[in-house]
Amino acid sequence: MKSLCIKSNNTDIIIYLLDKFQTINLDDLYVTNRKFRLYENVIVHYNGDFLDSFYDKVTSILSDTIICFFEDKLIKRILEYNYFYFTPSEKRQILDLARDFLEEDAISREDNFFSVYYSVLDYITNNKSIVLDGFVNFRLQSYMKDLDYVVDISVNKFLIEKEYNEFINILKMYVSFTPFNSPLVHLIYHNGESTLLDIDRNVISTEDNALNAKYLSDITFSSNDYALNTLLNLTPKKLIIHLSNGKEDEFITTLKKIFEDRCEVCNDCNVCNLYKRNLSLK
Repeated sequence: MKSLCIKSNNTDIIIYLLDKFQTINLDDLYVTNRKFRLYENVIVHYNGDFLDSFYDKVTSILSDTIICFFEDKLIKRILEYNYFYFTPSEKRQILDLARDFLEEDAISREDNFFSVYYSVLDYITNNKSIVLDGFVNFRLQSYMKDLDYVVDISVNKFLIEKEYNEFINILKMYVSFTPFNSPLVHLIYHNGESTLLDIDRNVISTEDNALNAKYLSDITFSSNDYALNTLLNLTPKKLIIHLSNGKEDEFITTLKKIFEDRCEVCNDCNVCNLYKRNLSLK
């Protein structure tokens, strides 16, 4: 007979474990719950012959439990220890980014699970009891390295987004306090490329402003950098963006944030249809 005692003082964890063990389809498996002096205990006994299956199912349940109940705490610990210089609000934002990354990145999620899985499997095959808090704190080096990587990616993303938002706010202030230099500018947008037209629908050269690209930062929109710089030099009273395919990308979203109520997005007007016809003839 194989036995394992799982120890925790967290009532939610005990309930979670008991519910999970009820789903195991394995004969000769017996699960009891006992309160001893220091811990609440989930005790698992197995009298069958399929030990590999027994260890796999118990290890999977424990791995899910650890990820469900401890992952946030471990990420917060990494933030407190390695990124103590961020404010509490910034740490919360980074934590949210880490959560999103783990939710959306199936490969990282799977890697994390198996980092925990193999650590748990190695431990329970050589021990008859496991204290979950102690195991998490001292036996998950591989998993902690995985979470370090996730936090590092999330911090970098946070810093990029912070720089982007600061960049946008500076340009919004500039546009708000700068007199209009042009009544209207049309921006024709197709396949990530911009064409600017004045109020008379003459093409505006962005190259004329290339040597005066003082509004550009390390944030880049590739070929649209100079279109943005030209728009900031012109500070139009009205900016109409004509989308040839109806799809907005990061550059268009940025223009809408900078020019706010001066900006209008159009998908179906004379200018749109003219450029759609010209593009279809190419």
